[in-house]
Amino acid sequence: MKVEALIFNLITVFCIVAAFVYGFWSKEPIGTTALALSAGLTALIGGFFWFVSRRIDARPEDSKDAEIADGAGELGFFSPASYWPFGLALSAALMGLALAFYYPWLILIAGIALLLTIGGLLFEYYVGQNAHS
Repeated sequence: MKVEALIFNLITVFCIVAAFVYGFWSKEPIGTTALALSAGLTALIGGFFWFVSRRIDARPEDSKDAEIADGAGELGFFSPASYWPFGLALSAALMGLALAFYYPWLILIAGIALLLTIGGLLFEYYVGQNAHS
């Protein structure tokens, strides 16, 4: 994760420098704002990767003298099949429509549907027949 954090933090620095240079030369606020927001988004991702890299053990990708065989083995648990992402996409689309047409009653229904599908996706393997012990 240290490599990923470094990459995103370098992109953040580039976006900040580019925002200052662009803002100084062009005096145009929209492009400067877009570069500043891009810097904020990449800083958010880079900060998350940096935070995670401090909490987990070093991976083979973080070592300069690692061998390919060091990365072999189990990588974790990945869901073989799930219907929750489909429901989540439908709920998000419903929320988009509700916001686009500004129907408060539909915003409420879509919000409840979003919370249910996010909860279902999050806790899919903690309850019921799929629960791991």
